[in-house]
Amino acid sequence: MRGKQIAFLPVPLSILPVRSRRDLSRFVDLPWHVYDASRHPQWVPPLRLMVLDALDARSNPFYQQAARELFLAVRDGQVVGRIAAIENRAHNAFHDDKVGFFGFFEAFDDQDVATSLFEAAANWLRARGLDTMRGPMSPSTNHDVGLLVDGFDQHPTIMTSWNPPYYNTLCEAAGLAKAKDLLGYFVPLNDAEFALPKQFQEHAARALSRSNLVFRDVDLRHFTRELEICWEIYNSAWERNWGFVPMKRDEFVHMAKEMKSLILPQFAFVAEVAGEPAGFMLVLPDFNHIFKRIGNGRLLPTGIFKLLFGKKHLKSGRVILLGVKPAFRSRSIFQLFAAEAFRRGTEYGAVGAEASWILEDNSLMTRPMEAMGARAYRRWRVYDKALTP
Repeated sequence: MRGKQIAFLPVPLSILPVRSRRDLSRFVDLPWHVYDASRHPQWVPPLRLMVLDALDARSNPFYQQAARELFLAVRDGQVVGRIAAIENRAHNAFHDDKVGFFGFFEAFDDQDVATSLFEAAANWLRARGLDTMRGPMSPSTNHDVGLLVDGFDQHPTIMTSWNPPYYNTLCEAAGLAKAKDLLGYFVPLNDAEFALPKQFQEHAARALSRSNLVFRDVDLRHFTRELEICWEIYNSAWERNWGFVPMKRDEFVHMAKEMKSLILPQFAFVAEVAGEPAGFMLVLPDFNHIFKRIGNGRLLPTGIFKLLFGKKHLKSGRVILLGVKPAFRSRSIFQLFAAEAFRRGTEYGAVGAEASWILEDNSLMTRPMEAMGARAYRRWRVYDKALTP
């Protein structure tokens, strides 16, 4: 006699808002379950303190002009995905639009999970009168931006994201479409075959000799004074960039204080013309090499020592900021900064640096990068989805 067939019902999926400290802990912990060293060797565990700070609606100044809701996807008692829905009122006031954002997206390769999370975020944003969902931005363009869509074999640099290729499939199948791509260029300094083109160097040398421009290190002993200078340059230099939102002073100070211990003064330098600040450049050492060694994302009890004592051994970095006030922009300004950074990096014995994120249609940056021989080796995507009623 043939046995009776047993039908197994699919385990239901629940999308739940984060309401407790335990929920928040599960939200932060999820990436350690999605990624593993054997299948995803490129992934770098973030510092939990930094993730918690980016989510802290009480003490992070970003949320003085923003609101967010966190969601967990839970199946059979296990968290299988997460997402944040973010209303950035400062963005909408500056751009005069009604865009909402999603960020902190992580999920297993399960379309039902991803689609349900995007729907939850969209419903929350729609209820607040917003007509477009854009992301990932975690939580804004001044933080972690974009989903990696090319360059998966590369080791991610500090404060940039890495995700498996299937994330793009999850987004597109859920109805998200490309809004803008961001590029990362790599500039090698230890490659005997790579050097700044002669005409590039000559152009920079002529421009320097004809101007009153000088470069100086940021003085960490007078950090408050330097912050004021950099904050003013930052908000004026990026004003016309796609997606840019000016930062309030306390938000800029908050981020800068987080970065202070990561800075090497010779790679945080200001350009002055006749004594007036004209621009600045910040290259952070690639602490991702240390974060990977910490592994669990916790600074205590031993992670803090790896961070402190590993800094001097880092020989690669990421150019995260290069800004010039509009009044001082010229055809030669990029060459001046590039030549100065190249000189400082070579003297330090650096092996290279990534310049990111650069908008794919920002020809004022992409053309000079390609002219100097750098190559775009990583690409991140920002998606949009219309929030129809």
